[in-house]
Amino acid sequence: MPTSRRAHLALAGGFLAVHAWLTWLGVVVVPGAAFHDVDLYRSWAYQALEGGTWPVVDGPWVYPAGALVPILLVGLVTATSTVGYALAWCGLVTVLDAVAMLVLLRQGGPGRFRAAWWWLAFLALLGPVAVGRLDAVAAPLMVLALALAARHPALASSLLTAGAWIKVAPGALLVPVVVAASRPLRQVVLPAAAVCAMVLAGVAAGGGLGQVASFMSTQGDRGLQVESVTATGWVLASLSRPDVTIVLDEGLVTYEVVGPGTQQATAVLDLLLPASVAGLAALLVLARRRGTAAAALLPGALALVCVLVVTNKVGSPQLLAWLAAPVVLLLAAGSRPTRTVTTCAGLALGAAGLTQLVFPWGYAGLLTGDGTVTGILAVRNLLLVLLTGWAVALLVRTAHGVRGLSPAGA
Repeated sequence: MPTSRRAHLALAGGFLAVHAWLTWLGVVVVPGAAFHDVDLYRSWAYQALEGGTWPVVDGPWVYPAGALVPILLVGLVTATSTVGYALAWCGLVTVLDAVAMLVLLRQGGPGRFRAAWWWLAFLALLGPVAVGRLDAVAAPLMVLALALAARHPALASSLLTAGAWIKVAPGALLVPVVVAASRPLRQVVLPAAAVCAMVLAGVAAGGGLGQVASFMSTQGDRGLQVESVTATGWVLASLSRPDVTIVLDEGLVTYEVVGPGTQQATAVLDLLLPASVAGLAALLVLARRRGTAAAALLPGALALVCVLVVTNKVGSPQLLAWLAAPVVLLLAAGSRPTRTVTTCAGLALGAAGLTQLVFPWGYAGLLTGDGTVTGILAVRNLLLVLLTGWAVALLVRTAHGVRGLSPAGA
């Protein structure tokens, strides 16, 4: 059997094994913890398809309007069976991942097989949350977009905009794509505007245009989520201080840390996140002026998703799914990854594995003051900070025309 065929068969087997494993964990082993959100999606699909009450159309919703598409698509299979809906959801995610994997293998660089195996390892380490959230729909769209960005920027723009109408994060990757495009208006801005127009027209047809931005105010009211990087100090303090507690936000079904200074920290993050994105966008504009915009596309994408995770007051475990796309494409780009890319890939794998230890396996302990689980979360957050530092350093060097260097200069 030719080597290339064996490599493809091995990868296909690994792909099926990882997705079957994650599906089994989420549907059979820990459905209540890992797939709680999936059953929430089912309830929304049921209310819409059976009861005629539609999110966004009939009231404010926590997600952008485009999130209705995968939720309702799976609901067409079943909206009454919890297990059936969960299996159909995993099937949808598996198909999307398979399409992204195939495009990666066709469009990716000489390291595409290494990148594909890294992606599977990342999914396995992140655990059932890697398939049991809306982010699992957005993540393969991000992989597809970055794989196609150089040759088909208009299609990449459309995919990222569609992803942003499901979960906002993919929209941030439009920044490096538009900066790298030879004709930004025609190749990126207009396709993105066309997708937005289609979504808005669909919502308007249902009479919900007034609620189309409701997810922004709903998300804006969040406090400091217990898993977020900024919450680390307070979560550690909660082990010994009675004035720092972990409480449930019943409306959003998330746990937040409350204590001296947490409100101020949340307010700072509300400003820091957009300011950080603006700073990275400025670096990408600099790269365009220096003629290094194409080389800065993937480093810019990685730096942006890292900043979105680290400066986010929402620290949900599924946010780590955003890291996969830029790392995968950076690994695929060369026959031998640079020290910086290898380090970033390793840090991302470590953060994913520790995330699964915290959620779903150790989450109850985290909420009840288990020191071991709290320590694991603190180390996970440290890895995310380190990853962000390496990613930003890579972007700075690339923007200035220095390639293949690590922050240490090696």
